[in-house]
Amino acid sequence: MPMRNILFLSIGMGFPSLSGWAGTISYLSAYLLLSMNRLKADQRLYHVLNILGAIGLTYNAVFLNDFPNIIVNVVWGVIACWAIFAIARRKQN
Repeated sequence: MPMRNILFLSIGMGFPSLSGWAGTISYLSAYLLLSMNRLKADQRLYHVLNILGAIGLTYNAVFLNDFPNIIVNVVWGVIACWAIFAIARRKQN
């Protein structure tokens, strides 16, 4: 059995669950840092954290066939990508 399978089995989680938890932590970190004024909505890091959260939670939702969560997280990720491009465009001008 590969080592990564032993690790996931020993902590009782598979990759989809780990991915979902990582996405959750990423979303919550972004929101917490924004609320504490450590990040601003016009900073790339805020949106990168949201993209990572969207990827992690979308992967988990696909594994679970949870279509409402798939939709909301894909849209959330698209919005975050759009925001990063908008920030980059503003900085070029």
